[in-house]
Amino acid sequence: MLFSTLQVVFPIFATVGVGYGFGFAGLLNKQVGDNLSTFCITVLIPVLIFRTLATSDLAGLSPWSLWGTYYTALAICAALGGFFVRKVFGREARAACIGGFSAAFSNMSLVGIPVITSAYGPEALVPISLIISIHAPSVTLVFVLAMERAVVVDGYQDARPMNEVMRSVFNTLIKSPLVIAILLGVSWNFSGYELPMLVDGVLNPLAKAASPVALFSVGMSLLNYGVRGNIAIGSVLSLLKVVLMPALVLGLGASIFQLPPYWVAVATLAAACPTGVVAYLYASQFGTGHAMSANSISLTTIFSIITMSFWLWVLNYLGY
Repeated sequence: MLFSTLQVVFPIFATVGVGYGFGFAGLLNKQVGDNLSTFCITVLIPVLIFRTLATSDLAGLSPWSLWGTYYTALAICAALGGFFVRKVFGREARAACIGGFSAAFSNMSLVGIPVITSAYGPEALVPISLIISIHAPSVTLVFVLAMERAVVVDGYQDARPMNEVMRSVFNTLIKSPLVIAILLGVSWNFSGYELPMLVDGVLNPLAKAASPVALFSVGMSLLNYGVRGNIAIGSVLSLLKVVLMPALVLGLGASIFQLPPYWVAVATLAAACPTGVVAYLYASQFGTGHAMSANSISLTTIFSIITMSFWLWVLNYLGY
């Protein structure tokens, strides 16, 4: 059974390896990886999510238990990541925020969607889209609020008025292509109209291109991060991300929130995704935690062919 799960996961991460190989050999400039990632997040993934939500049967679906399962596990891992960075490794409060983010924020758009749809089919796009629908808004809001407090604790600035902070977060989120795609997709679905054939003729090939382009871009983007400095913190955060978080989602989804088995499987694999590159972008923005976030991204991505195969095997063994 483990071999069969590897057969599902291997082609996906082989595509990541191809992207890395092209960049490492200099056949494509390293900047191409960043440009492809931007193209995926700005165009291809939003088109895929819009088309999925606009054309799927959402009647009777209640996301609350799914959100409760996933985001309870996310909150626990983020808190533990921040605790380890702050109390065990003795880093500043800002670095603890980066650590918590690195231990909990999944690269669902670029890695999760290809892996999960390959394992469970295009129907899995509905539950993963529901998770993604509040992923960036909720995590970004909590992170910004925590970082606002952290910069005060570290003595870098005075506290900003809460209304100013919330206005800044809202302006950022409302411009996000993913958020816009989700709102438009749900709105179109509830309108009751089918997508015009000519429109879908444009959207469908873009949606199909999302997975391979995303995986190739992930491989190329790894060249920008690598493994650097003291890897102890990054290793701890990586274990929280790809071992503890999916285990928590599986336990919570099956026992506490009692999700349908199909949704338990999708949520568990979403939690098992490697750390998203946004962790490094935030580290660069706030001037701390560069090495720990880069190491988390690199280690979780490199070993995800093993860890995601393991979780897929566990799910199959348990009958999910």
